[in-house]
Amino acid sequence: MDAKNQRVFAMSFASIYPLYIKKVEKKGRTQAEVDEILIWLTGYDEAGLQKQIEDKVTLETFFADAPKINPNVSLIKGVICGYRVEDIEDELMQKIRYMDKLIDELAKGKAMEKILRK
Repeated sequence: MDAKNQRVFAMSFASIYPLYIKKVEKKGRTQAEVDEILIWLTGYDEAGLQKQIEDKVTLETFFADAPKINPNVSLIKGVICGYRVEDIEDELMQKIRYMDKLIDELAKGKAMEKILRK
């Protein structure tokens, strides 16, 4: 694994979460919608998500401890940070980019049913 990935994996989820909130609120979306996306993606409940934030877990731990990654993540397609999410080989980096992609779609005004691949 390269050093760049290692740096990303070691970032705390608590440091990224408020950035997601800020990004979507600028576009008129809400923290509740961010939470709904994160719960859909990872299987955490509200309390579990809050605990991950309070414990300042790394992104690596956040995904390793996730109760159940949604089986529909394979339906998430497109480009984020210059990479096609469906082509990312590192499993952890792919999950992180899935999360980025979903938040990006929310910020771009996409309907929640489409974001959650219903």
